[in-house]
Parts: sequence; structure tokens; C-alpha cells
Amino acid sequence: MRLGKKVALITGGAQGLGAAIARRFTEEGAAVFIADMQAEVGEKTVSEINAGGGTAYFVTLDVTSEQSWIAAVWKVEKIVGHLDILVNNAGINIRESIEEMNEENFDNMLAVNVKGPFLGIKHFIPVLRKAGGGSIINMSSVCGLVGHRYTTEAYTVTKGAVTLLTKTIAVRYAKDNIRCNSIHPSTVDTPLMQELFKNPERRQERLGEVPLGRLATAEDIANAALFLASDEAAFINGVALPVDGGTTAD
Repeated sequence: MRLGKKVALITGGAQGLGAAIARRFTEEGAAVFIADMQAEVGEKTVSEINAGGGTAYFVTLDVTSEQSWIAAVWKVEKIVGHLDILVNNAGINIRESIEEMNEENFDNMLAVNVKGPFLGIKHFIPVLRKAGGGSIINMSSVCGLVGHRYTTEAYTVTKGAVTLLTKTIAVRYAKDNIRCNSIHPSTVDTPLMQELFKNPERRQERLGEVPLGRLATAEDIANAALFLASDEAAFINGVALPVDGGTTAD
């Protein structure tokens, strides 16, 4: 078991990519806290994991609220007493160009995509330190590494911020045996993207930029998170890991 006896908290873990990471972690022995605002969906995912022999808990979390993060820390410490892995996965993308986007939508994207990871790291660093160290994994994007012609400016701004937040945490808290790395997926094959790809031109433009010729799967991203969370990555710190089929190499 690559994560045996470890405890992880995954934001945006109720469904989609977060749920895939939660399931992969429990398959490798971790206990996971699924942190999300969607209580009904999150509790269903927790029930499915527990029914399959894993260990999962649900915690209501609004990543934009400092008080909500404080409550999540309290719940984790009350139930299991420690945390080893924090996965800042929650994120949003309001698909409007810089000329169309109003201030409120931009602020919402900054709040979820940047303030969320910032607050999570702030409040869980003391918990990780008390446990003797741990792994923080921030979900960025290929758009946090390069300009992307098919992605909005606001999303790129937020994911670029996550990339450098990761590196700063990595160098400042390595002394506490806390590693911090970011994952940078290209387009992931999700129900939302399948809906968008009913337009064949849009599907072809995305597939055409990936040298491997396919979209990423949730399992591709979950496996990368598993590696960074595990002791196999004990000397990997401050890395921006593309999981993109070669998109950023082209």
C-alpha cells in the first residue's frame, strides 16, 4: 500500500477529478476527507468508497472562507488527529474573454482558484508540521505554464498564481519536511468536456494540440497525484508536473 496509514484531504472531492483522486488514494491505503460544498454528492462518494472497503469522510468546505477552513482543520484533527496530504483540487473556469468578463466573475475565479489553495495551505501547514511533514499538491493546469490560445485570460492568471504559490511554499517549508508540488493537466475527458466536444471543430482543436493524440483521463491525473503524495516522491519538491501528453513540449 503506497499510502498506507496516511490521511489526505481533497478539496472539490465530491465528484469528477477530485473523486477520482480520492478513490485512487483509498485504493492505496489512505483515509481521505472529501471536502466540498456539495454535501449530498460528497456523502454519496464517501458511501461508495466505504462500501468498497476504503475509508472516507465528508467535510463541508467553502474554500473561499477562512472560517470554513478552520472548521475543516478542527474536524480532521477531531476524527483522526493528523493529516499527511493536502490536495487543493477545487477550481472553477468562467469561460469569458478578458473583454467580456466583469469584475465580479474575475473576483470569483481568484477567490476559488487562488485564495482557496492559499487558505488551505495556511491552515494545514501547522497540522502537517505537527505530523512530521507531508505533501501538498496543488492542481494547476497547462495554462499555469504557458499561454493557451483556447483558454480564457482569467483562468490562466489564476493557474499561473497557483504555480508560483507552489514553488514558494516548497522552498519555505522544506525545513519542516513539507513538500509542495503542482500538477498541470491538459484538457481532461470529463462529462463537461464531452458536452463541449459535441462541436467537432472544438474537439479537433484540442486533440490536435496533444502529441499523444488523446485527452487526459481522470485516472491519468489521479495517478500523478498518487505518486506525488507517496514516499516514492520524497525528494520531489517545488515541481510543476505536466500531465498533458506532451502539449507543453510542442
